[in-house]
Amino acid sequence: MTRRRRWIGWHAGPPELGVAVIAGLGCALPLLLGLLSGHPGFLWASAGAFQASQVSPLHRYGMLRLLMLTLLGACSAGLGFWATGHAWASMLLFGAFGLLLAWLQRFGKEAGKLGMNLAICLCLGQGHTEVGGLHNADAVAALFILGGLWVALLAFGLRGLHGLRTWPHMPRLMAVLRVLRRQAKRLPERRWRLHALGCALALGSAGLIVELADLPRGHWLTLALLGTLQLRARSNLARALQLCMVSLASAVLLLGLGYSLQSPAAMVAITLPVIVLGRALQAHRYGLYVLQVIVSFMLLSECLAQDWQDPQQRLLNSLVGVVLAMLVAMLIHALARRFGQAKQEK
Repeated sequence: MTRRRRWIGWHAGPPELGVAVIAGLGCALPLLLGLLSGHPGFLWASAGAFQASQVSPLHRYGMLRLLMLTLLGACSAGLGFWATGHAWASMLLFGAFGLLLAWLQRFGKEAGKLGMNLAICLCLGQGHTEVGGLHNADAVAALFILGGLWVALLAFGLRGLHGLRTWPHMPRLMAVLRVLRRQAKRLPERRWRLHALGCALALGSAGLIVELADLPRGHWLTLALLGTLQLRARSNLARALQLCMVSLASAVLLLGLGYSLQSPAAMVAITLPVIVLGRALQAHRYGLYVLQVIVSFMLLSECLAQDWQDPQQRLLNSLVGVVLAMLVAMLIHALARRFGQAKQEK
């Protein structure tokens, strides 16, 4: 019994089977439409469905968070799509999202999950400009919202099966703000500022590199880097190197899977069970959650791809992202040591 508890202790509570079924059905419909029509634009609907399924509708504020994630994710994906082709606008936008991510991570794990999901949507919006089959940001946001609303409809049905109110009572805003303020006070100000500088510098540089080098599928670069932007990674270089290696290994595994199959139908058949299983056993720890979500988003965004016979560009993008993340981590670590020495001298 003790071993079993240790095995399942990395996720929060028992498996959420109802929410996992909603995630599977929500992503299955747009992916099947994409397979039948041959239009890769349906990946945005599947991304919106998966984004909405990250929240359990059975929780007290689940439906509010579901709709908020859908709308904010659609805006992020649309902004990433819009910024493509404008190098400096892309750099500023990615830098601003890096600051937003660091600021939300300051308020705890749940707020950090929100920031990570929005940053992932931004990266997908920039990386899928040339392969998504769409030509304006409004269409991207609309498809994203449709996928989220499809999952919201399924979520209302799940609440009805459990005998819950269709729309729960709204939270008191001031109470939520007090909890977030107490959480933010636990983090030293100087440590958070260095982390915010690293996030802004890393994401801004990644967005600029993708545009200046005109890299196809640039989300392989930005997502490989994004997985390393965790608050604990700034404390030592060993932790940052570990995250970089995990990010690179995940990218290599996805590349090997896509290259060995080279079939959208087979990729969809593998992606859906992975999403259902991952949502049923959603990680409670922030680092594992980030890895889960990034891998799932990458599978969704690439399962309709037709160019797996040439994986070199994807691998190169991932390598550049990991190297950039490590360089920024070394810079922030050097700044932290310099500021620490200056404080001791005073």
